[in-house]
Amino acid sequence: MAIRTYGTMGVDWERRIDFDRLRRERLDRIKKLLAESELGAVLCFDMNNVRYITSTHIGTWAQDKISRFTLLPQNDEPILWDFGSAAKHHRIYCDWMGERSRAGIPLMRGAMTPEMGRSEDVARKIRIELEARGLHKEPLGVDVVEPPVLFALQKEGINVVDGQQLLSNAREIKTQDEISLLTHSAGMVDAAYYELYKAMKPGMRENDAVALVAKTLYEMGSEYVEGVNAISGERCSPHPHVFSDRVMRPGDPVFYDILHSYMGYRTCYYRCFAIGSASHALVDAYKRCRDYLDASIQLIKPGRTTAEVAAVWPKAQEFGFPDEEAAFALQMGHGIGLAIWEKPMISRLVSLDHPHEIKPGMVFALETFWPATDGWSAARIEEEIVVTETGHEVITRFPAEQLLVAGAPFVTVTGTLPTVRETEAPTPNPEVKEMIAKAARAEAQTPVGARK
Repeated sequence: MAIRTYGTMGVDWERRIDFDRLRRERLDRIKKLLAESELGAVLCFDMNNVRYITSTHIGTWAQDKISRFTLLPQNDEPILWDFGSAAKHHRIYCDWMGERSRAGIPLMRGAMTPEMGRSEDVARKIRIELEARGLHKEPLGVDVVEPPVLFALQKEGINVVDGQQLLSNAREIKTQDEISLLTHSAGMVDAAYYELYKAMKPGMRENDAVALVAKTLYEMGSEYVEGVNAISGERCSPHPHVFSDRVMRPGDPVFYDILHSYMGYRTCYYRCFAIGSASHALVDAYKRCRDYLDASIQLIKPGRTTAEVAAVWPKAQEFGFPDEEAAFALQMGHGIGLAIWEKPMISRLVSLDHPHEIKPGMVFALETFWPATDGWSAARIEEEIVVTETGHEVITRFPAEQLLVAGAPFVTVTGTLPTVRETEAPTPNPEVKEMIAKAARAEAQTPVGARK
């Protein structure tokens, strides 16, 4: 174990997560890649990219609004246009931004109509800054954008090109503080799974589990519980990717994906359980699922490729799907950082033909799935892995090497019921068989007219 776990506070007697270093190293990384590119500047509306460049944040309510934007010109510092009073707040509390934090309001995802001129205002702001630096004739990389803003930028004579890949390349390799934050975020989910494991029992609903996880994480300091995929019983196969109010019953499989962020850094962390007991089919499915996961984890080391990892996973047709697109995300790997999905992506859909080299500093989530032979239950497991200089380190620690049974044991007069058992009654014992045979003999000896 090389990656340390820290407390949640800053202290004077230990070096822990260094946020000044985090800000500096993230900005330095994107500046370097920008300098090596053919772009004159990058313009970002994606909240994760805005945070990566400016180290500012106004709450996850704004995550899907495209309401903030930042411009990073070649050989210069970023300029941020933010949501009303947030810009003034940054000038006071974010001294690394200072007067480069300004108010700027775009279309608010179409809530402001075209005649209000907000798209043109955004484009004009960007053109003025580019002209002042002699960059207005250079390509402008943009990550995500509302079409009216795109058209307004083009009308100003700006050559808009794809900037998303440049930011994705920057975020692909994590700094030491990013890795520390990802580790801390995963540790919070370790604790959430412990609370969940203690609480699960027959009668608990999927949405009850979601509430418990959200409560636990927010009390521990989570910034954003993006989602808890709670899937139980016959909903496990095929995977619906959304929780419901289904009630858990004895013998049910149940798996969860917990997605949250701490200081912006996410988790994507599946665990699978059985309620009260597990069927033989589920136990077998879990082992198969775990074996595929372990095989892929062993291939995570510098110099290997994403194609080698994807190659150990089963083809879609082997577990009930017509092609890799239909089975997408069931056997999968992806980078994880400020977003749930970052480069590189690992899947048989794309990786075999487009391999990507695995490098130190990457952080992956690897997830596998296997349906049980009973036709309705399934296993789903996921681990998060940091690529080190010599190999890898797993940072998700809640036990998953074997299937865990929650809500057990059930105790009878002869002892505890086994945790591996079928939900239907077992093969009849000799006494039951004799009862059946005796009834059949008696029936056969009774005249037809005398039967009642």
